[in-house]
Amino acid sequence: MNPVRVLYLAGSGRSGSTLVTTVLGQLPGFFAAGELRYLWRRGILENRPCGCGSPVADCPLWARVRADLTDADPAGIAARLAQRLRLRGLPALLRRQRRGQPPVEGHPDDTQLARLYASIAEHALAGWSDGVIVDSSKLPPYGALLGSLPGIDLYVLHVVRDPRATAYSWRRRRPLDGRADDELMSRPPVGKAALLWLVWNTATVRLWGDRRRAPGRYLRLRYEDFVTDPAGATARIAAFVGATPDELPFPTPATVRLAPTHSVAGNPSRHRTGLVDVVADTEWLTGLPTRAYAVVTGLTAVALTRFGYPLRRPAATFPAARLAADPAVSPSPATRQEG
Repeated sequence: MNPVRVLYLAGSGRSGSTLVTTVLGQLPGFFAAGELRYLWRRGILENRPCGCGSPVADCPLWARVRADLTDADPAGIAARLAQRLRLRGLPALLRRQRRGQPPVEGHPDDTQLARLYASIAEHALAGWSDGVIVDSSKLPPYGALLGSLPGIDLYVLHVVRDPRATAYSWRRRRPLDGRADDELMSRPPVGKAALLWLVWNTATVRLWGDRRRAPGRYLRLRYEDFVTDPAGATARIAAFVGATPDELPFPTPATVRLAPTHSVAGNPSRHRTGLVDVVADTEWLTGLPTRAYAVVTGLTAVALTRFGYPLRRPAATFPAARLAADPAVSPSPATRQEG
């Protein structure tokens, strides 16, 4: 059996990974799986909506995948993954990598994880010998775990966004799975959001950014560059994993045509379909308070310059009324895409 090709979106939250994943899911041979590390809890145990709109238990695709995992322990796998991938284990993970060892210590659960990706490839990418599973789980330790599993051919897309923008986005009140959901996504304070941005983006570079260690397996993409030229960025990502799609889902340079995906977790914008404008969200440029801006900038200054972001607050370049690629209250269901 051929290895399963997985494009893993790594980095921090609120960086536009849902937007990128949903767009890639429109390409032939690409399956937008969403944040698969949450499948066991949010998908199987909590039965939250699939990207197609049905609860995961009622989605025909995920029913076929779950039939291949009948002997799995979803609650146990979810709990043990949370323990194995904790932030405080990151130094040990990086030491193991430097020694040439699997970064995340093996566990019997890994058999079920490998089976999950093989089953998705079988049922969602049938007929595509070079198909790609797009996993937007983001957490670098989970990506490191995937890379050590048998049968996984891992490519890493490092999605980065200005940390002042991500800190502002985290402060928005947002239901976990859309407006009807009573449970809100987490809202860390700006200082914690900045530190998480710094840790996870630095870890992503440490794990995969060295071309000698992972030649041809790491590509960095800034959110700001994606929304400036979404078609060009999408073509570049496809080429990175060896795909050459005949057509891209962009009827105009700044508009994408979205069909439903089967993503199991992520920003509620994964449910958006139809013609959607891809427009940068720049509300943070005027909405982030001066003190919060200074805190985030101070905590992330070295990495900011490394990723090409200015220390001073840039001038707003898009009118606030046209927010599109990151979320608050959607001004128009037909014209807005959240990140």
